[in-house]
Amino acid sequence: MSPIAFSIFGIDVRWYGILIALGAFLAIYLGDRLAKKNPALPKDVVTDYSIYGLIFGVMGARLHYVIFQWDYYSQHTNEILAIRNGGLAIQGGLIVGAIVAIVYCKIKKISIWELLDVIAPVVALAQAIGRWGNFANGEAHGGPTNLPWAIEVQGQMVHPTFLYESLLNVGIFLFLYFFLSKRRKFPGQLSMLYLMIYSVGRFFIEGLRTDSLYIGPLRTAQVISIICIIIAIFFYGYQRRKSHPTKYEMK
Repeated sequence: MSPIAFSIFGIDVRWYGILIALGAFLAIYLGDRLAKKNPALPKDVVTDYSIYGLIFGVMGARLHYVIFQWDYYSQHTNEILAIRNGGLAIQGGLIVGAIVAIVYCKIKKISIWELLDVIAPVVALAQAIGRWGNFANGEAHGGPTNLPWAIEVQGQMVHPTFLYESLLNVGIFLFLYFFLSKRRKFPGQLSMLYLMIYSVGRFFIEGLRTDSLYIGPLRTAQVISIICIIIAIFFYGYQRRKSHPTKYEMK
């Protein structure tokens, strides 16, 4: 598959950018619908937050990638901003996006847990769509395999790890958005379950990839996944104990 969808006025438009934009649009649309069902959140909170979350999130995803590939980018500084060619580390984007959400909620005086519970399900959907941009770029694949769903990359059949993560995120989105949002027991339940499930899945999927970023001998994404699992378990338990035994469903 060609990474270029079409060209206009001599400028190549890549599938990577189109899919990321599509994922972001659907996330904002569906997140806004979910937020309207939550009386604890102001109108258009998702659209308002996304202006900052998307910009800084993409910056964080790129910064994360560049930092852990600095041996290359220190010699090719002109490529640092070339995100249209790929090279966004989603975990870096999630970390920066969460920091922006905390600051945003402090300024707007709204509950960070309520906002995160609205954002988490749709972020999973955006990730699921965006991963297909990796397929178009021929990246984020795994090692050799003879499984029937293997894909061919440079003449070799390999694990389609982008597909594994996409399916993982579709499952998270469906579970959180359509099922758990109506049965939520306490603020933070959706977001911490998202963080927990995604991090567990990412840990194992990362072990199959051949293009992982590393911290010394360790895969960066796996280290971050373990930290995120610990954080998610802690705050899930903290919020559950803190909250009254009442349903906080988004009707």
